[in-house]
Amino acid sequence: MSRLQVVSGKGGTGKTTVAAALALALAREGRRTLLVEVEGRQGLAQLFGAEALPYEERKIAVAPGGGGEVFALAIDAERALLDYLQMFYKLGSAGRALKKLGAIDFATTIAPGLRDVLLTGKACEAVRRKDKAGRFVYDHVIMDAPPTGRITRFLNVNDEVAGLARFGPIHNQAQAVMKVLKSPETAVHLVTLLEEMPVQETADGIAELTEAGLPVGRVVVNMVRPHHLDEDTLRAAADGHRAEVAKALSRAGLGGARRGGLAERLVEPLLDQAAEHASRVELERAQRAVLKGLRVPTYELPLLGTGVDLAGLYALAKDLRKQSVAE
Repeated sequence: MSRLQVVSGKGGTGKTTVAAALALALAREGRRTLLVEVEGRQGLAQLFGAEALPYEERKIAVAPGGGGEVFALAIDAERALLDYLQMFYKLGSAGRALKKLGAIDFATTIAPGLRDVLLTGKACEAVRRKDKAGRFVYDHVIMDAPPTGRITRFLNVNDEVAGLARFGPIHNQAQAVMKVLKSPETAVHLVTLLEEMPVQETADGIAELTEAGLPVGRVVVNMVRPHHLDEDTLRAAADGHRAEVAKALSRAGLGGARRGGLAERLVEPLLDQAAEHASRVELERAQRAVLKGLRVPTYELPLLGTGVDLAGLYALAKDLRKQSVAE
């Protein structure tokens, strides 16, 4: 399993939830996982019911069975730039003075590419970091990344920087980051729904990542709704056959199917719902076919009817382990 897992997806697909569940799934049997947020939304803190994450690595959860731990970090571009200035130029107090003057904020605002360099650089530093015994501090680093529409540029910005800065510490740092991002250590997972627009954006994202030489991991289909009707009933509902639907309702224990019976009286309002359900199932099948054509491993996570809380995250993590996503 790759050590850096980048999770992206169209807005509304639940990529942050999937990233958190993946971190829990990987933090098993004593493993340590770092969950990184780069968009400044504090979405991870909300999911885990914690206070806003500071710019420091903080334990946020313990995985069931084996005592694995999940740490979380909200990367702040300004603080990351101060770290960078200290690491390569030993500015120390001078860097802090620049922050007070507003120069740091100015630099990260007028140069969005610089911000992305700092965010990816900090995550890759965590991937490479070792303790005094020479062991990796984290077994896995999970990045809750920007949406699919800009994920390739976000990850590939260091390639551009390395080309612009032909030598020196900036060039070397950019090259080191791209070495991690384009290596077998990394996998970029895309989260989607069984809907046309998210699936199309996923297909476009895979094509862009592949063209850029970035490693595509898996597609995770999130919020999959159950199918409540068997195939015969689905066809009957799609065709508007009242009698067949009435019989199905009767078999479900909702009264007799004869004319005037409870099941028959329920047909009209439920037939609309059944037809809508049948239509949705057909659309989902079409999107599954599109995803299959992408030739990328695809996994599914169920829709949690009560919403996503900490218990829901653990349930999704368990589901990921069952599907061998976290091995």
